[in-house]
Amino acid sequence: MKNKKIIVALDSNRITEIKNLVHKIKDNIFAIKIGYEFFFNFGIKGYAELKNIHPKIFLDLKLHDIPNTVQNGIKAIEKLKPTLTTIHISGGDEMQRASVINKKRKSKILGVSILTSLDSIQTKKYYNENNIENLVGKFVKNAIKNRLDGAVCSPHEIKRVRKIAGKNFIIVVPGIRPDNYFDKKDDQKRYITPREAINLGANYLVIGRPITKSKDPLKTVLQINKSIG
Repeated sequence: MKNKKIIVALDSNRITEIKNLVHKIKDNIFAIKIGYEFFFNFGIKGYAELKNIHPKIFLDLKLHDIPNTVQNGIKAIEKLKPTLTTIHISGGDEMQRASVINKKRKSKILGVSILTSLDSIQTKKYYNENNIENLVGKFVKNAIKNRLDGAVCSPHEIKRVRKIAGKNFIIVVPGIRPDNYFDKKDDQKRYITPREAINLGANYLVIGRPITKSKDPLKTVLQINKSIG
């Protein structure tokens, strides 16, 4: 499958279960996403075990610190050779520029805009802006100016981001929920279906629980792939 779009979020503390899942779905996804829970539980050894199963890793550690610390953090991450990794755009211009200073790096640096768990009340409180789309647009303009490779945004900002950024900017979108999926414990406030997200201009879709908690993960992945054509 040439145009794989799914990145499966694998945060868990059960490595054997995760490895079994990746073996089942690896041929039908773009990448696997490793975040805090997995990385802090299993570290570089666990990371390497998964990379041996599926070579494309989205290492989502969302670096956010002073520029020199982030620059050195990216240097360390580069040794792990992830396909994608993340920093917070809100870390500022100098921090963003420091993250991409190595022109020979292989990993693509994505800027996290506004977390999908935040609603307009929270963005007003912490960013003094209750229009999330406008806020994300402002963040992305700065990410482009500072030469980041792409951004992470909620599904509802895809159209705005694509219009601002053009076709070569990578857009990775969490908060994706397949048709007829429901989980009362879901903490994603802003979500749409996979097909809607791709049609709006997303490059890759981060999907976790609908796949990892499915009774038949491969079947779910295949259904999502079919739904987005």
